[in-house]
Amino acid sequence: QERQNIIRYWLENLRAKQGESLHNIQFLEGQPIIPELAARGVIQQVFPLHEQRILKRLMKSWVQAVCEAQPLGEVLTGVAWGGTWGSQPCSPPPPQPLTPADEICDYFGVKIAMYFAWLGFYTSAMVYPAVFGSILYTITESDQTSQDICCVVFAIFNVVWSTVFLEEWKRRGAEFAYKWGTLDTPAESIEEPRPQFRGIKRISPVTSAEEFYYPPWKRLLFQCLVSLPICLTCLSLVFFLMLGCFHLQ
Repeated sequence: QERQNIIRYWLENLRAKQGESLHNIQFLEGQPIIPELAARGVIQQVFPLHEQRILKRLMKSWVQAVCEAQPLGEVLTGVAWGGTWGSQPCSPPPPQPLTPADEICDYFGVKIAMYFAWLGFYTSAMVYPAVFGSILYTITESDQTSQDICCVVFAIFNVVWSTVFLEEWKRRGAEFAYKWGTLDTPAESIEEPRPQFRGIKRISPVTSAEEFYYPPWKRLLFQCLVSLPICLTCLSLVFFLMLGCFHLQ
């Protein structure tokens, strides 16, 4: 995913030089080429293709990871911890993951791999409330008092289970983030302006690099002369419609 984002970034930031044209489309200087061609219908879609060989291998390893997961007894003793226990002799071994997270990360990227890692962890952790709820349902008597007591017990169990689950997923998620090198990388630091962003070129006072700059007074002028009147008109229309409904009632 990261490689695809880099390629897409370079494609969308191909900007025209002065006087360039294509298919009778005259570009302005600095105008992004790919978005303009897509808007004019010259290009229909831009999307990456799957590597079928790698995808088939990933699907095979994914099925094997699910089929080779440990028995229910081992899941019940270890799945909720979801991490590496260290070298304590009495600690149980970590459970086998239900998803090949590293291979998913290599192919789809960190975001999708993190989602499926969470999904596998959540699916495994659901064994606890499923087993406890089944046992509670079996031993519950038919009278209303027993059912109320069991409902309270199961609710308390769910509160404890959800708390433990969230804390253990924080640990597992931090392990994955550290392993994949994204633990201290805020998303804001790698965001780039949209290719469709319009402005004048200037030297950034922060990075000393060339960038497109849109004056704040133009944005404020548009908000005051366009956005604000439209919002006030819509609010007034809703207000008078509400008064009309009250009058009809």
